[in-house]
Amino acid sequence: MSEPAPAGAVHDARPGGPVTLPALFLSFLKIAMASLGGGLSAWALRVVVEERRWLTEQEFLAALTICRILPGPNQVNMAVYVGTRFRGWSGAAAALGGLTLVPLAIVLGLGIVYFGHRKTPALQAIMTGLVAAAAGMTLSVGVKLALGYLRQPAALALAGAAFVAVALFRWPLLLVLGALAPVAIAWYWPRASSGERGGRSS
Repeated sequence: MSEPAPAGAVHDARPGGPVTLPALFLSFLKIAMASLGGGLSAWALRVVVEERRWLTEQEFLAALTICRILPGPNQVNMAVYVGTRFRGWSGAAAALGGLTLVPLAIVLGLGIVYFGHRKTPALQAIMTGLVAAAAGMTLSVGVKLALGYLRQPAALALAGAAFVAVALFRWPLLLVLGALAPVAIAWYWPRASSGERGGRSS
């Protein structure tokens, strides 16, 4: 029997079933194992949103944004976020354990094999294929999430401004966030609360 959620933890009923500690562990273990070579964000979207339905796409995107801003690996932050939201600290530990423990053992084993046989053509071909697949998965999640904002000119303008500032002008990320975050908050806050011109796609 899983322990009750501590005070402050959100434990609402979700279409994908109750968010138990074993479910958190196994879900993030699946994310880690399926994303061999990369593409963690894409698999997190598939498992957490599409399969488990613990978060909506909007909630996932908001969480992913927070996880990218905070220090540390994005998916470690995501595991802590999801686990803490539904089961408190024990949920964070379960999700983080699923994401890291088994993959860590596998990575250590593969690392030994790789550094012992890294010049083998077959191994190089496998690694090249994994990198290509990971790039495709990462691109797919970006496109999928961006489609929800095609009818929101303000969101596209903010995204374009951030891209130009960081990718082309190479301004520091904190400077870009400091400039664009107040604009985004001022634009979307009253719309989300009034429900008239929301920042959420229908």
